[in-house]
Amino acid sequence: MMAPRSMRVPRFALALVTGGLARDLAIAAESAPTPRWPDAVREVWFPSEADGTRQPALYFAPPGDEPRPLLVALHTWSGDYLRPTGAPYAEGCIARGWVFIHPDFRGPNERPEAAGSERAIEDVLSAVQYARRTARIDATRIYLVGASGGGHMALLVAARKPDVWAGVSAWVPVTDLNAWYRECRQRNLAYADQIVRIAGGDPVTNPAAARECERRSPLAHLAGGGGLPVDLNAGIRDGHTGSVPISHTLRAFNRLAREPDRLSDAQIRAFAAEPRLPAELAAARDDPSYGDRQVLFRRESGAVRVTIFDGGHEIIHEAALAWLAAQRKR
Repeated sequence: MMAPRSMRVPRFALALVTGGLARDLAIAAESAPTPRWPDAVREVWFPSEADGTRQPALYFAPPGDEPRPLLVALHTWSGDYLRPTGAPYAEGCIARGWVFIHPDFRGPNERPEAAGSERAIEDVLSAVQYARRTARIDATRIYLVGASGGGHMALLVAARKPDVWAGVSAWVPVTDLNAWYRECRQRNLAYADQIVRIAGGDPVTNPAAARECERRSPLAHLAGGGGLPVDLNAGIRDGHTGSVPISHTLRAFNRLAREPDRLSDAQIRAFAAEPRLPAELAAARDDPSYGDRQVLFRRESGAVRVTIFDGGHEIIHEAALAWLAAQRKR
């Protein structure tokens, strides 16, 4: 399959918005052209270690024999491997001379086979193996990135298999499916119905469905002290204008951070209640890689970093790639 001709995105930031059919990606409202996959990106198929099925991905490998970094980029909750909103990842890899793969991991999160299932996790890991068989990969620079549902999957895969990655960058991630179900029901978002289909029931009234949601939630698997560099990001208005409350990102940070560095429950509630920095927290210095999105708050603890920026449910691709480029496997 030939990928559509590239259309360069002038600013590496895409906003994720809620739609009537649970389509969670849209271009930021700055008249940016619709991204398209670069010509150099091609469709590939690889065997999944989960069940031996052939799984699709979009793939790019630069010419040459020298070892290259690998970026595994994950699609969003309602997306799939063909959704062109992943094109900025590919553009960034082509510019940097990295290998790029964008696996499907069982498609949109609408059925039990997707949404952090064992099969989906193995698909992502099998995509890494495919890249290592077909290109020379620098094993100290294998990176994982995703936003929204992709952030959910990135944290889940990283928690389950931390030894693969040099760094993981997760943006506006869903980290607790039980909590997100209640939040989506309260706001009448279609994601709630998808969670019921994924979990096999209403997790509020069905204990088995609640356990299934917990099993597929990064918070149930994340633990500090492992040394894997993790970059967590959220726009301060997400949960107000977007679909995932900022508390999902902050609680993931707390799970990974040393105890003295964690935010209090009151601070997390204050962040989630109003889109502003709580008065007792110091503002962060600006970070040029975030472009026109001002960095409002940043905290580091060991190998984990959390950043809250002036934005909504979105990823700033250049910031994600700049942070990942600085990471090496320890």
